[in-house]
Amino acid sequence: MASAGRPAAEAAPPGPSGAPPAPAPPGAPPAPGGWGSGAYPGALAPVAPPSTGRRLAGPLVTLAGVAAAFAYVGSVDPNEPGHYPVCPLLSLTGVLCPGCGGLRSAHAFVHGDLPTALGANAAAVAGYLVFAVLWVMWLVHAVRGRPFRPRVSPLVGWSAGAVLVVFAVVRNLPFGAALAP
Repeated sequence: MASAGRPAAEAAPPGPSGAPPAPAPPGAPPAPGGWGSGAYPGALAPVAPPSTGRRLAGPLVTLAGVAAAFAYVGSVDPNEPGHYPVCPLLSLTGVLCPGCGGLRSAHAFVHGDLPTALGANAAAVAGYLVFAVLWVMWLVHAVRGRPFRPRVSPLVGWSAGAVLVVFAVVRNLPFGAALAP
């Protein structure tokens, strides 16, 4: 005979008097020694926390990928024609998108030329710095064995989007020529 809410194969063991225990009310959590405790056949066994190496794999592989991308852009100059594709928005409309100049910015950033990087695309440089901060936070959480779940409030997300739109518009106006690559 199965208790309420439990399949017959996983019914609670009889109580000390030999009579089955009273059924749990609907929605009540399992009793101690109940589901997932290993007291029943087929119950889930406790899972060991991941090793330090496994926890660090995500941040370190991400860093390796970003470092490889920056190394490539640093070694192949985007100022020389023919190495990278042209921005489709720029080639079709003549309008600079928020990402235009991003490769030139990365190239200058890799070579330590911060004024040129900011001149090519200041938003990209800000993105590099935001990435670096988030990556360090992710690494610290991984070392400590805590999950990293960055939360961005809607206000911050909308504000960042608005700043990028203003950046894209201003860099295409005559008085914003300093923001154009």
